[in-house]
Amino acid sequence: MIRAVVFDVGECLVDETREYGTWADWLGVPRHTFHALFGAVIAQGRDYRETFQEVRPGFDLYAERERRARAGQPERFGEEDLYADVRPALGELRRAGLWLGIAGNQTVRAGAILRELFTPDVDLIGTSDDWDASKPDPEFFRRVAAAVPFDAAETLYVGDRVDNDIAPARQAGMRTALIRRGPWATIQWETEDARKLPTFRVESLRELAALIEGFTD
Repeated sequence: MIRAVVFDVGECLVDETREYGTWADWLGVPRHTFHALFGAVIAQGRDYRETFQEVRPGFDLYAERERRARAGQPERFGEEDLYADVRPALGELRRAGLWLGIAGNQTVRAGAILRELFTPDVDLIGTSDDWDASKPDPEFFRRVAAAVPFDAAETLYVGDRVDNDIAPARQAGMRTALIRRGPWATIQWETEDARKLPTFRVESLRELAALIEGFTD
């Protein structure tokens, strides 16, 4: 039985197209070049942050985020950046009586934005900066499990990455759903792990309510 659903943020709830475009602008790189480098780094199995190193060796992401903020260009996303299925899916899952959470690798600033957007709709909003633990560190998923008032096996973690979301959540004893969108899921979708590890594979968050209703161990 699944009684709780916890969502990743980037490319699960939030379309990050605009955010990465603003990073290209900040770095002075054509957007198509930055996006191509980003895809190449992911396809090679490297950390996405190495994209910035390709453009500017020695790049410090946290320091640059602060520089952007001081320059009046902080990281920002809003209702217009949410995928179209997010609000309907949350409503369907809530009406089905499920406990809902959001937990991802996000900064304190992004956590504040998430709380503005989602506090009335979910029971938990947690970030890696809040917990001082980032996916795929097992400690991150221990924090998720501790925050959810049900057993790990009754919790479904939804994400777009096999490596950062599905595999470590599964190792933590959770059920998992891989959603096919964003660069990671698109690249990983046909891999062996993407086929065998998730409890569910979905094209839309709106598939979840029916899948959960019909789920048996």
